[in-house]
Amino acid sequence: MRDGVTIRTLTGAALEKAIPDLARLRVTVFAEFPYLYDGDDAYEARYLETYRQAEGAIVAGAFDGDLLVGAATGTPMLEHEAEFAAAFDGLGYDLSKLFYCGESVLLPAYRGRGIGHAFFDAREAHARALGATHCCFCAVVRPENHPARPADYRPLDTFWQKRGYRKLDGVTASYSWKDISEAQESSKVMQFWLRAL
Repeated sequence: MRDGVTIRTLTGAALEKAIPDLARLRVTVFAEFPYLYDGDDAYEARYLETYRQAEGAIVAGAFDGDLLVGAATGTPMLEHEAEFAAAFDGLGYDLSKLFYCGESVLLPAYRGRGIGHAFFDAREAHARALGATHCCFCAVVRPENHPARPADYRPLDTFWQKRGYRKLDGVTASYSWKDISEAQESSKVMQFWLRAL
């Protein structure tokens, strides 16, 4: 428990039950900068099937009582999007030993309580138990002068570096979604970060 919030790994029936709440949470949090995601619950529920079906997947939920206030996902890299694995072609990493930390979402009122660390702790422990040697994730790249960037926005780079992750220069993937200001989807650059376990 962290400051009244309990972190629980969701599998089976517990994950199935949490998917609608997790979908709404993702839509809410990812609407913020830098993702600016114009999503819908139905698409999110379909996307989250990956974590219900993938062997070795994890969903860690942060609960304030019965209320889901945050979540983090992860899968072995070979169970995730092929485009993400392709970013590592020719880099010498054994993809069967690479664990992909997917999304972390947390409602603003719960930030700054160590829950982000708990999410990484849970995924990294799960990755080690699966025999992974490295964890990675990717984050959207937005220009410094993006018109939707809040004046008080602080990138998470320092937090990730303190967790032992390093930016893999030139290792990126593309992913498409519709920004809240867009009429249709557009491709975004996703920068990879990596750490040895």
